[in-house]
Amino acid sequence: MGDPAGIGPEITRGAWLALRESGPAFFVIADPALFRGAEVPVREIAAPEAALSCFADALPALPVPLATPAQPGKPDPANASAVIAAIELAVALTLAGQAAAVVTNPISKAVLYAAGFAHPGHTEFLAALTGAAAPVMMLASPMLRVVPVTVHLGLRAALDALTTAAIVNTGRITAAALREDFAIPHPRLAVAGLNPHAGEGGAMGNEEQTLITPAIAALRAEGIDAFGPFPPDTMFTERARAGYDAALCLYHDQALIPLKTLDMDGGVNVTLGLSIIRTSPDHGTAFDIAGKGRADPASLIAALRLAASIRANRMRAG
Repeated sequence: MGDPAGIGPEITRGAWLALRESGPAFFVIADPALFRGAEVPVREIAAPEAALSCFADALPALPVPLATPAQPGKPDPANASAVIAAIELAVALTLAGQAAAVVTNPISKAVLYAAGFAHPGHTEFLAALTGAAAPVMMLASPMLRVVPVTVHLGLRAALDALTTAAIVNTGRITAAALREDFAIPHPRLAVAGLNPHAGEGGAMGNEEQTLITPAIAALRAEGIDAFGPFPPDTMFTERARAGYDAALCLYHDQALIPLKTLDMDGGVNVTLGLSIIRTSPDHGTAFDIAGKGRADPASLIAALRLAASIRANRMRAG
């Protein structure tokens, strides 16, 4: 359900209205009270398998009660435990094979931190729940796929955390996911530079020479078609994007700014390197518009469809 005071309930209703006839079918893990009084009928279910039979007629809801009634736009740390419980239940059901994938609505990290949440974000929490050693965040849309090597770190900390080994590991996981989850047999990875003009031969920084080029060489030695480093200010043009399947970026905003600028509504957050499938809208809780009928469910719909596509690709691959 994500943060119940955000736009999660609203876009969930919108996604059900858009997908009720075509699918993919889904159920929401949330307090059913979030949807009462809305134009969407809700059916409480006791187990995931009950969702299929009622999905065309009602939004299936597997109940996780809130501690206090949610007020749109007014997040309450008292409900943090329910938000966390919904994530834990979703992962447990998917690990058990009772659900095909986890699609997460946006959470407020600040609200969860106030309640003692110990993880930087969704990605790291999902890794802990599934036992993944090094999860990788991809933002994907029909226009662009980007993968940041460092994620939820301040910029100074991100630069300190950037290593050749981290770039290689991220590239390896990304290439495998492009093959298995996106059905791209020979994925191409464009690797961004860190400094202006990709360092200008060392005149504007030497990380391209000391960290990034060795990582590209190591990936190529493993048979992965990685190339670069490219100046970040030119590698996201339409012509440049035609030459690769995913851009390997070095820190959070280097990856997310171009993706969200190009395709905010169609972008999907995908966690790579997990034993389960997990997608999410590429936007936040939007407390400022929650409950006002203005939230666009397009990114959640895209996340649901991409989760179903990844599931189908994995099934075909065996």
